[in-house]
Amino acid sequence: MARRRFEAGIIGLGMALAPHAKALRELRERVRVRAVWSPVAEERQRASRDWGFPAVSEVAAILEDPAIDVLLLLTPPGARRTYVEAAAAAGKQLLVEKPLARDLAEARELVTLCERAGVTLGVVLQQRFREAVRRLRELVVAERTGPLVAAHLQLPWWRPQDYYEHGGRGRRGHYGSGVLAGQAIHALDLLGWIAGPVREVVALATTTRLHRIEVEDFVAAGLLFANGAPGGILATTAERPGFSEALHFVFERVTAVLEGARLRLHWRDGREERFGESVPTGAGERPMDFPHRWHRALLADFLDALEEGRLPAVPGPEALRVHALIDALLAAAREGRRVPVARP
Repeated sequence: MARRRFEAGIIGLGMALAPHAKALRELRERVRVRAVWSPVAEERQRASRDWGFPAVSEVAAILEDPAIDVLLLLTPPGARRTYVEAAAAAGKQLLVEKPLARDLAEARELVTLCERAGVTLGVVLQQRFREAVRRLRELVVAERTGPLVAAHLQLPWWRPQDYYEHGGRGRRGHYGSGVLAGQAIHALDLLGWIAGPVREVVALATTTRLHRIEVEDFVAAGLLFANGAPGGILATTAERPGFSEALHFVFERVTAVLEGARLRLHWRDGREERFGESVPTGAGERPMDFPHRWHRALLADFLDALEEGRLPAVPGPEALRVHALIDALLAAAREGRRVPVARP
C-alpha cells in the first residue's frame, strides 16, 4: 500500500534548522516542504539558498494554506503560543523544538490547546532515538536492571559569549534560557525517561565570571527520585572547550553509563557490554556539531504516528515532565530550600 506524502511548513529558520533540513531531505519521499518563514529576511534567503525551500514573506501564507498539514515550529520558546494557537485552529499537526515553552505553566497551556483542537503535538527531544539510549530503556522496561539505586548527570559543556549575544539568548524572557532549558534539557529528559520521576530537589544556580548573561550557566543539584533513590546534577556551559555529557545509573543488577551516544553496562556478575559509538554531541563552540539521524528518526516516527493514528514517541505531555523538573530546580536555587517537583 502506498504511503501518504505529507506537506510541511516550517516557522523559524535559525540555528535549529540544519538537522531538520537534512532529515527532511532524506525523507523527501514521505514529506515535502511547501513553505518556510522567519521574521528575519536573511534567514528566509539562506533557507532558500542552502536547502531549496520555498520561502514566503508572510507567516499567514503557511498558517492559512490548507495544503500544509504538518508544521515544524522551530522558533524561540517565547514566540510559540501565537503560532500554536493559529496552527491548532487550522488543524495542522505540530512538531515543536525544545524547550516546548518558557516554563511548565506555558507548556501545559500549549498541550491543552492542541488536545482541545484534536491535533497531534510532538516535541523534538531527539536524544531518545540514540541507539545506546534505546538499548538501556529496553533493559529498564524489561526489568532486567533491577530497581534504581542512584543516578547522576554531568554536562560539562562550553558556549562562548557571542553565542549568548546572538538573538538575545543571554537575556531572560522571549529568547533567553539558561543551561537547564537551553542545553541540559535533553540529558534531563533522558534522566527521567530511564530513572523515573524525581520527587524533590535542592539546587544552586548561578552565572560564572566567564559569561555576561542574565541566565544561569552553572547548576549543581541534589535529587530524590520517586522510589527514594538519591541523585545529582552538575550542568554548565562554562567548561571550555566542552566535553560529552554523561549519565550514570546505578541499578541493583547493573551500573549503566551513557556518555554521549555510547553506553557501558557493568553487570554485578562481572560482565561488561558496550553499545553505540563515539560521535560529536554539540558540547563546544559548534552547537550543531552532531549527527542528524536522531532528528530523522524522530521525524519519521512523527509521520508514522500521523499515518497510523497513534501518538508519536515524544508527545507533548512527555515534555511536561522535564519542564516540571527544570522549574523545580530553578525555584529551589532561587528560594534556597527543598522544592517538590510538580506533577505534569
